[in-house]
Amino acid sequence: MASVRYALNHMAAPALKIDSFFALAKSLGIDSVEIRNDLSGNAILDGTKPAEIKAAAERHGVTIISINALQRFNEWNETRATEAKELIDYAAACGAKALVLVPKNDGTGREDGARQANLRQSLTALKPMLDAAGITGLVEPLGFEICSLSSKTEAADAIRELGAEGTFKLVHDTFHHHLAGEAAIFPDMTGLIHISGVDDKDVSVSDMRDPHRVLVTSADRLDNAGQVRALLQAGYKGPASFEPFSAEVHALKDPAAALRQSMDYLSSAV
Repeated sequence: MASVRYALNHMAAPALKIDSFFALAKSLGIDSVEIRNDLSGNAILDGTKPAEIKAAAERHGVTIISINALQRFNEWNETRATEAKELIDYAAACGAKALVLVPKNDGTGREDGARQANLRQSLTALKPMLDAAGITGLVEPLGFEICSLSSKTEAADAIRELGAEGTFKLVHDTFHHHLAGEAAIFPDMTGLIHISGVDDKDVSVSDMRDPHRVLVTSADRLDNAGQVRALLQAGYKGPASFEPFSAEVHALKDPAAALRQSMDYLSSAV
């Protein structure tokens, strides 16, 4: 079976400036990184030009596999179209390969029928924009009960129905997969795995939220090892990107040591 190919999301060490973040990845032997547009005081929000990001990536020898993310992508309107164009242009200019697409997560748009129609409308609008820029759209269903797209099956069905498998791939997020309780995995349609663990023994699955998401350890309740193993055994060859949201992880003085420990654990467990 293939070994795990690791990637690093900037959420793993959000306090680091982009140059230091790329250096951290390389120090771990990781050459695939995800940058974000939701970290205040950091690229992209601080106004860093895409050419600077591209130069830093080339300097460190890393590939930017995605920008994370276009939020509320399945609520298509003029605002969303403008945001999408700006992020796709930025992705193309900085050398990023993909744009993560995150559904609205506020309890609206969940009704059967409207949910699927909204998804198809957005995918239809995004496809020519992404294709023109040569950027992949990474659709990331969220497992929260209030989310307007929690099923990877629904996302896969819509992508296939539109004949858009060349434009869109799925994100298999181990946290959201566990919360959604959906058995199906789509190795052939998966473009990225997001990995994070939950160690807290006291929180119920329905109460798990982003702040619970730590690096993967032997105490992990989400079965990251089993999820990643299943995808690899089924032929997935892409990266598995660390995306912990816990303040405890973000405060680590030595993120490299903690990440290395997690990589070692997961590689041996898979």
